[in-house]
Amino acid sequence: MKSLLSARHLPVLTAAAILVILLAFGSLRFDHFASLSNFSNLLGDYAYIGIAAVGATFVILSGGIDLSVGSIIAFTAVLMADLLSRGVHPLIAAALCLLIGTLLGSLTGFIISIFSLPPFMVTLSAMFAIRAACFLVRDQSASINHPLFTWINQHLELDLGGGAILPLRSLLLIAVIAVGFIIARSTRLGRNIYAIGGHEPSARLMGVNIRATKISTYAISGFCSGLAGLVFTMYKQAGDPTAAIGLELSVIASVAIGGTLLSGGVGSILGTLLGVIILGTIRLLIDFQGNLNSAWTSIATGLLLLLFLCLQKLIMSLSRRRSSPAPAATRPA
Repeated sequence: MKSLLSARHLPVLTAAAILVILLAFGSLRFDHFASLSNFSNLLGDYAYIGIAAVGATFVILSGGIDLSVGSIIAFTAVLMADLLSRGVHPLIAAALCLLIGTLLGSLTGFIISIFSLPPFMVTLSAMFAIRAACFLVRDQSASINHPLFTWINQHLELDLGGGAILPLRSLLLIAVIAVGFIIARSTRLGRNIYAIGGHEPSARLMGVNIRATKISTYAISGFCSGLAGLVFTMYKQAGDPTAAIGLELSVIASVAIGGTLLSGGVGSILGTLLGVIILGTIRLLIDFQGNLNSAWTSIATGLLLLLFLCLQKLIMSLSRRRSSPAPAATRPA
């Protein structure tokens, strides 16, 4: 049992070791690389990815997948820009965007649970449908110049000193991480999600409401994607129907690199944050280098993802070996 437990913690420990190596290399290679200001900027730049990754973590922990994340983010941003252009108050528009994101996630979970359809295909269909809806709302990019957005970006921030500032989007990421951690570790819903991802038939025998749990899980993902869309809007100051294409892959990569098994049942919210920081640190290293193509970010992400998939395969092999019964002893003739 102890060896299995250590094996399940291997991806998170590996992710932590990789982050330490990246930070050490950057500190030795570049001046002021490991400064507090760089770290605060990293959190601000990757806040929307981290928020969406928290929702995706719950889905993957349950043994599912959500490919509609990027489309919901883009739809939220476009809808926000369109509502503001029509004179809707930003707070009302934001609440409506969050509600729609949650409803889209709930609908996806409902279809998956009611008809027992593969999450990959259902969320892939949702990805295409929601992306098309972006163009129905607004077929081109629209800038946002509302005074409230300007005031938020200038005043709602936390000064850490030394030129390091955490904007509102970073504070929202920290809040979502904290709430997600509490839900995953200290609530019945979190325990049910882990149980379904570990072994759904056993969870059903334990009395877990599979349908309600799956709908709630995808609702959380939809809410987080909607919130990520609002953060993305604050960050980019625009709504673009072509934005966030392929972002769901970066989100899933963050979750996997953070140690969550793609088969479900094993992982943590804090590990996902670690995965997001690793991706941001890789991008920061490339930016500091200056003469490297930004495509190296995707190359490094792909190699890391492949490494963690191999680790997950090792963990699953160890788990099956531990759970398989020992062969019965035979009496010699």
